[in-house]
Amino acid sequence: MDHHADRRVCRPTADKLDTRPDVLVARRAAEAWGVLSLAELHACGLSRDAVTTRVRHGHLHRVHRGVFAVGHAALPVEGRFLAAVKACGPDAVLGHMSAAALWGIVAWDDRHPEVTVCGAGTRTRAGLRVHRTTGWRAGEITEHKGIPVTTPARTLLDLAVLFRPRALRRAVRQAQSLKLTSVREIADLIARSRGRPGVARLAATVATGPAPTRSELEDVLLELILRGGLEHPQVNVPLVLDGRRVVPDFRWPSARLVVEADGAAWHDNELARADDAERQALLERHGERVLRVTWQQAVAQPAQTLARLRAAGAPPAWSPGTMQSAAAA
Repeated sequence: MDHHADRRVCRPTADKLDTRPDVLVARRAAEAWGVLSLAELHACGLSRDAVTTRVRHGHLHRVHRGVFAVGHAALPVEGRFLAAVKACGPDAVLGHMSAAALWGIVAWDDRHPEVTVCGAGTRTRAGLRVHRTTGWRAGEITEHKGIPVTTPARTLLDLAVLFRPRALRRAVRQAQSLKLTSVREIADLIARSRGRPGVARLAATVATGPAPTRSELEDVLLELILRGGLEHPQVNVPLVLDGRRVVPDFRWPSARLVVEADGAAWHDNELARADDAERQALLERHGERVLRVTWQQAVAQPAQTLARLRAAGAPPAWSPGTMQSAAAA
């Protein structure tokens, strides 16, 4: 007798696809930062009454009208962002500060998530900030971490409406340092967006060179230099002197003038002070004049700081008036 005759060929139970609604909900939520819309719950096989029951028992948690967290309400920030987008419908994308935070351009400050919706008649939503746009152009929306979002370039355009020049410059610099966008992409977006809010401010930021500064003090000092009518200096452009690579904070080659922004490291770190002194001696040995500017001088004494720079030979920005003065002299 064949003892194997009665054996049936079948897949192990663990390999069978479990199509029970709660299992489908869990799988789908695992791919969506733990948040599903009411339509998605229905697609998993849950009726409206079944959803109500699971909310009552704590298996689903209402985040926004028609959007639920699965299992628990302690969502990561990405889950909060995706929930906000789902709450505003299929034409919604994450935008403004929320988009900038998702891309890593700014730090998230736990404000209400911001969503941009295409079309008129956008309703307000409790706990959300909803913006409207008449339409999207090429290169303005994408998906990141599974969340519909404005592209980095479009995000910078939206930030240009909100930010002062220094903060906008830092945002542009951060986006570039993360290789999220480029000057060409930003310039292309500006060219397609003439007349829209923020375009002029973003264009001005790019025109001055999205300065690759390395610290907030450098940002403050660069803004002071430009606002004071001085020529845009080279920023963090390396030199090779006696076989050593030296990176001045700011430099005007025509004036052989270097400006170093002295942050906390200059005051508090002995090794940093020694290294900076050695770099300064090397620069001066090669004919460069070196001025050091502290936080106190840049922020509390801007007029005196500009006077020091002018006295040291920092060239003025070009203008017809400047050229006429030079000719008269």
